[in-house]
Amino acid sequence: MPSTIAVTRWIPDEALKVLAEVGEVKLSRADRPLTPDELREFVQGASAIVGMLHDRIDGEVADAAGPGLKVVANVAVGYDNLDVPALAGRGITVTNTPGVLTDATADLAFGLLLAVTRRLGEGERLIRSRTPWSFHLGFLLGSGLQDKTLGVVGLGQIGQAVARRALGFGMRVVYSGRSRAGKEVEKALGAEYVTLDELLERSDVVSLHCPLTRETRYLIDADALKTMKPGAYLVNTTRGPVVHEAALADALEAGEIAGAGLDVFEAEPEVEPRLLSLENVVLTPHLGSATVETRTAMAVLAAENVASVLTGGNPLTEVRP
Repeated sequence: MPSTIAVTRWIPDEALKVLAEVGEVKLSRADRPLTPDELREFVQGASAIVGMLHDRIDGEVADAAGPGLKVVANVAVGYDNLDVPALAGRGITVTNTPGVLTDATADLAFGLLLAVTRRLGEGERLIRSRTPWSFHLGFLLGSGLQDKTLGVVGLGQIGQAVARRALGFGMRVVYSGRSRAGKEVEKALGAEYVTLDELLERSDVVSLHCPLTRETRYLIDADALKTMKPGAYLVNTTRGPVVHEAALADALEAGEIAGAGLDVFEAEPEVEPRLLSLENVVLTPHLGSATVETRTAMAVLAAENVASVLTGGNPLTEVRP
């Protein structure tokens, strides 16, 4: 009897072809996240689940799939949506898709950085509204990046890629995180390892690249925002709950920081309503990995993980408890 592979949402044909070689693909036709009840029903009898970052896959979902479930492949780098200990405790292999989306996400992060510091969103909205305007020396002045300090919270692959881009704009780099990067990385980036508080105090732009864990949930809260410079900017392309959105709205309204660029949100797809009305915020709908090349590579890597496990091989990118 062929293996059943439950795919919770559309993925590119290149990935479906890989999956079809090792099992019968059951693809959800709903153009939205499945509800918890729908997800449990959908995965019944599956040997593999290919899920998205909005799918909460835990022990209950695994039990609904049944004893034949061998692998859960998350089409994302982060896996805060998975209960990895519960899945591993049931003998289920868990995988993610690191590496392939590094440059795309770094590009988006730096795009947000440029957009908010140079007030590109404000200018674009001005043009679209047909508001009369004329050039003068004080018109929509933003902040330059040369000789400014970029603070990277989490100097992993994406954080390093953002830091490399910052060097091209003449920025200095400081970073914080759970562990220190290697000396060769620090040397290549000219990056200085500091505490989070020092990073917040010194940085002109703070860019978040840490995973979402119990320790990093609301890492950027009211106190952290008060520690930042009044002229500083915050960029978040990691996970929404790393930032307390209501506290961020308070800080922006009060002028405690200069602006923010956000690609992820605390309760996606919902956004703190006050952020929508603020001119000094640039908002994008989780587009960090949204290039044809990157999303295809992510899906294919997830499919290759499934194929390897179902044919008795080792996963390519396993997540361990």
